[in-house]
Amino acid sequence: MLLKQIGIVPDQVVSPDIDETPARDELPRPYAVRMARAKAMAVGSPDHLVLAADTVVAAGRRILPKADSAEQVRACLALLSGRRHRVMTALVLTGPAIGTSGSGASGERITERLVESVVTFNRLTDDQIARYVATREGEGKAGGYAINGQAASFVRFLSGSYSAVVGLPLFETAQLLRGFGWQVP
Repeated sequence: MLLKQIGIVPDQVVSPDIDETPARDELPRPYAVRMARAKAMAVGSPDHLVLAADTVVAAGRRILPKADSAEQVRACLALLSGRRHRVMTALVLTGPAIGTSGSGASGERITERLVESVVTFNRLTDDQIARYVATREGEGKAGGYAINGQAASFVRFLSGSYSAVVGLPLFETAQLLRGFGWQVP
């Protein structure tokens, strides 16, 4: 959906089955990059462009989970209530550069970017949290919320890339693709 906003329709969308458990004492930035790389390598092909991304919500040094239950959504929102937090999205693009033979020994190029945004939530009431949890919108989302949904009403401040907080920084994605010779509309 986000790629369509910049005129790109992927040939295929794959969700690789990788272990997304943070390593002991792993910090948010390296974790986001490691996850995006792992996804790219799990799917990668030197003959095709592969774009992988991973979004991490961090409160200080703490990596918030991709909430898989109402209880986790509630816990994430309670932690983020009235607080500033960071959202990091790592991008990895692999494949041949269009019109070249690539830059690596196997003809494969790999490039990456990390985009960091800062989000501040309003102080949330128990009722606001309960209503949001009931929508189930935050389940499966990093940090337990979807900024492009009803959680938009919680955001008091955003500095950085809105599309990165949604899950894919479009400006940086377009720049990476241009670097590979792709003509982004």
